[in-house]
Amino acid sequence: MQATPATIARTQAYALRQLDALAEKMERKTKIGDLAKMAKEAESKARGWLVVLAGCFQLQDAITVLELDRVLDASREELDRHRLALRAARQDRLELISRSTERLMARMDAAAGTANTKVLLHPTTSAAVVQSREHVASVVDDFHARLGIESGRQSLEAKRWVDAASEVRDKVLETGAERVDASRRLGNEALDRARSVQGRLSSEIAERAFRRRGGEDEESDEQG
Repeated sequence: MQATPATIARTQAYALRQLDALAEKMERKTKIGDLAKMAKEAESKARGWLVVLAGCFQLQDAITVLELDRVLDASREELDRHRLALRAARQDRLELISRSTERLMARMDAAAGTANTKVLLHPTTSAAVVQSREHVASVVDDFHARLGIESGRQSLEAKRWVDAASEVRDKVLETGAERVDASRRLGNEALDRARSVQGRLSSEIAERAFRRRGGEDEESDEQG
């Protein structure tokens, strides 16, 4: 019986390392095809390792009950102190498991986000990545609920090709409209400047003509 807790702890640690390895492999992938392949692998393997972790946690809770019974028979005075120590150890295990599962889901979320940005060029592959993410999220959320771990994760949807195409079209139209407005503003400014220059030139020409005419009138008076 004494070797059982150590065996369970080693098994739990190994399962957590496997989940961490899946998250690290996901983080290294950048191409959509590699992401899809890795997301599918995570989908198939994560469930198995979560089952192992759930079994370990159940066995550890059972051992805790046996330990409390033993302490109760041996020394009632030590019961509360021992119970608090076992509760703290249980919470530590929960936090350790939660960190690994959340790390995996963070990488799955990032992969799904990347896939949604590439849906125009890779509609089928992108949808597969998001679908794998949803499957893993469902399993992780169910696992968390059974262990009492809170999770506020929201569902992600695969972006449809038509939606992505519409966004691109809207951006093109928006950019085009901005360019038209800019061209119109520049045209209006140029027109205003041209009018201003034209007005100044007209005034100068009129003034020169007036001065010239005034000079001719003076010469006519002198000749007369």
